[in-house]
Amino acid sequence: MTQIHPEGWPRPSGYSNGIVAKGRFLAISGQIGWDEKLQLVSDDFLDQACQALSNVVDILVAAGGKPEHLVRLTWYITDKQEYRARLRELGACYKKIVGEHYPAMALVQVAALLEEGAKVEIEATAVLPE
Repeated sequence: MTQIHPEGWPRPSGYSNGIVAKGRFLAISGQIGWDEKLQLVSDDFLDQACQALSNVVDILVAAGGKPEHLVRLTWYITDKQEYRARLRELGACYKKIVGEHYPAMALVQVAALLEEGAKVEIEATAVLPE
């Protein structure tokens, strides 16, 4: 896997501009902050975000992958101000779950998510070694 950064661009913080990878494609559907009983772990944004990210990695591991095989994450959040206010804590949670690997990422604020009370949903793409 190779991170892509156009010449002359500043290095991004917490994500990559692009990733080139070769292997088996894994699409992970949007994960929210619920546990194995399909119950939200908390009404707190950070708790939900950490759980959603952990769910993404659990699916990745079940497919035989590791966090460093993630090539794209798309975050859907209901409140960008809450996201910004918790960014430092979210970064610590991310590093605990994913490590120092930063795939291409996008963040989208939405009016609401399908599940009542959900504040964040994360979908992912990974490329597993052949």
